Amino acid sequence: MKNNTVLQLLEGKKLHQDIQISGWVKAYRSNRFIALNDGSTIHNIQCVVDFENTDEKILKQITTGAAIKVEGTLEESQGHGQSYEVVVKDVHILGAADPDEVKKTILQPKKHSLEKLREQAHLRVRTNTFGAVMRLRSQLSFAVHDYFRKNGFFYVNTPIITGSDAEGAGEMFKVTNHDLNNVPKNEDGKVDYKEDFFGKETNLTVSGQLEAETYALGLGKVYTFGPTFRAENSNTSRHLAEFWMIEPEVAFCDLDGNMDLAEDFIKYVLQYIVDHCQDDLEFLENRLLQEEKSKPEKDRSPMKLREKLDFVLANNFKRVSYTEAIDILKKSKPNKKKKFNYIIEEWGADLQSEHERYLVEKHFKCPVILFDYPADIKAFYMRLNEDEKTVRAMDILFPGIGEIVGGSQREERYDVLQSKMKELNIDQEELSWYLDTRKFGTCVHSGFGLGFERLVLFATGMTNIRDVIPYPRTPQNADF
Repeated sequence: MKNNTVLQLLEGKKLHQDIQISGWVKAYRSNRFIALNDGSTIHNIQCVVDFENTDEKILKQITTGAAIKVEGTLEESQGHGQSYEVVVKDVHILGAADPDEVKKTILQPKKHSLEKLREQAHLRVRTNTFGAVMRLRSQLSFAVHDYFRKNGFFYVNTPIITGSDAEGAGEMFKVTNHDLNNVPKNEDGKVDYKEDFFGKETNLTVSGQLEAETYALGLGKVYTFGPTFRAENSNTSRHLAEFWMIEPEVAFCDLDGNMDLAEDFIKYVLQYIVDHCQDDLEFLENRLLQEEKSKPEKDRSPMKLREKLDFVLANNFKRVSYTEAIDILKKSKPNKKKKFNYIIEEWGADLQSEHERYLVEKHFKCPVILFDYPADIKAFYMRLNEDEKTVRAMDILFPGIGEIVGGSQREERYDVLQSKMKELNIDQEELSWYLDTRKFGTCVHSGFGLGFERLVLFATGMTNIRDVIPYPRTPQNADF
């Protein structure tokens, strides 16, 4: 007989039929009632055992955490809070779980801190919280591909190992095949990369953008969705050393078109989970409400989780120039009363999360797209405006999180791009392939980057980015 899932059985279409289901025991009470879950839904299904006619050896092995297979019939439930249950004919123990060992783990049914769950990241997906988060992550991932496929984009796999630094930040993980106890040196006493695997210095990528740009200038509309890496020593709730990036690039598209694309894309993927993940969203919303009860009122979220999603979906994103935003922030009460940790004093300041959230949550009360940033605080590849002080950059700001998207119209003019690279000491020979795209049929083009974990963080209401990726990689932590 073919296995059914809990999700399928709870739909009730197999009522009064013989069924088979496999899963993990979440709870077992009165030697009779098994709460079984298989990960397909946040909900368990109750399996009712005829304990008087079941082998006692089997009953003793039905413990929290055990994997079992149940054969029986699906019937309407007489119990409170459930529509259907399985009347058990036979139970097979697939994988036992010693109760004494379970007590040492997060499988023990009690409230565990998120920190404790991180210590047992290989088991945390068996909890309701992480089951819900990871199902939502999976649905969001599908929605990303679905949106781009429907809108004529081609999926491009850009290199994970690269010789270029797209951001110019220099905070990259080196890739080497050298024996680190006996690294070959050249005549200058520096590492001889000619003797290394690739014959040159290479790193893990911080972005697939530059490569995606070259493919957009042949395929028209492309996107990447893959792992990226930052060797930034930031031990915060917003940073990971390994994370996933969504990076579309579009030929013949200016900054206005880029902003339109980003807003449409975000609304599509969030609407998708609102339409398909209500059970998990409801659970996560209630979890967040319980968690916030212990916080002072001023630190609590102004909106419930699903309200926050509806807030983004219902509002047009307000488009504001960086210059206008600076003026608003300089005149704001938190700035005048020095409540901001970073006081805005003059044009050219790099905005912090507190400033971004003020604009979204207090001033405009809707998602905000800031554009035309000072050239000095943005990357070399962003198109220089006619004022020669600002670039065609844009950031999308969300409630509770600040910046969620960063993008720009790319500098398509060969001479301007070359001049900016010289100014910033960027190796033109190393990026000659990138410059070539400005020599052979250059055109206006744009794109953006969205850190997938930031999106999952927003969609789930979780407060630490380490809790929205299966195995977080952070400074001093590469466990599992």
